[in-house]
Amino acid sequence: MTRLKAKYVEEVAPALMKKFGYKSPMQIPRIEKIVVNVGAGEAKDNAKMMEAIVNDIKTITGQAPVVTRAKKSVANFKVREGMPVGVKVTLRQDRMWEFLDRFFNVALPRVRDFRGISPDSFDGRGNYAVGVKEQLIFPEIDYDKIDKIRGMDVVICTTAKTDEEARELLALIGAPFTR
Repeated sequence: MTRLKAKYVEEVAPALMKKFGYKSPMQIPRIEKIVVNVGAGEAKDNAKMMEAIVNDIKTITGQAPVVTRAKKSVANFKVREGMPVGVKVTLRQDRMWEFLDRFFNVALPRVRDFRGISPDSFDGRGNYAVGVKEQLIFPEIDYDKIDKIRGMDVVICTTAKTDEEARELLALIGAPFTR
């Protein structure tokens, strides 16, 4: 069992049950999945760029990503239906817990002038999204081998019904929220 999952089972779940007064252990909010997404609109001209993005995401998450393709043609963006426009990976179970541990405790503190992540980025249904401006904050990425600095979106999907429950869940797990 990973370090963060053990913390969830031993400390976080009982604390949430006590605070919100759940009747059943199945009501306790838990993290369902983490989706890491990189938009790569500039890769429509250069196939090597998409390959570099795929390799970066594979290195960061430890899982092979899926190349997302355009659903519609948009003339203003010079995008035709079926062109590759991004890369995403969905993490579950142990890989999810490992990634979350590295994200909160290693990667985010490496952000320049880091003061914490916003506690207001919830979607109203208990899911949390955070944008990262550069992939260099992950120690797995070698600075000399990247061709371009790219950002990514990290979405943490929970089973919480409200933002308050999800905020408490992530705070107890160790999310570095600003106070």
